[in-house]
Amino acid sequence: MRSRWSAYAVGEIDYIIATTDPDGAQAHHDRAAWAAEIAAFSAHTRFEKLDIRDAPPADEDRGEVRFHAKLSRDGRDVSFVERSEFIRRDGRWLYRQPLED
Repeated sequence: MRSRWSAYAVGEIDYIIATTDPDGAQAHHDRAAWAAEIAAFSAHTRFEKLDIRDAPPADEDRGEVRFHAKLSRDGRDVSFVERSEFIRRDGRWLYRQPLED
């Protein structure tokens, strides 16, 4: 989670795409459009603070992280709380999707 946060903050688009489950809800099939969307988000967002609120022990291939992301865009607070699902595929943890609380 922290590495993805950092990647968004510095615009490491390839890392964000590589650490997203290609079968997950956040993946896009048009890589160029997806990369442009990530680049725009990163460029216009100020990443102020990441607070991991809960990260229960993962099972073998699935984990969850609940976090608060403090962000601003054009001087407006756009912070949010999310509970995210991660899966392990081929030995690598990938972001799968946000989960409902």
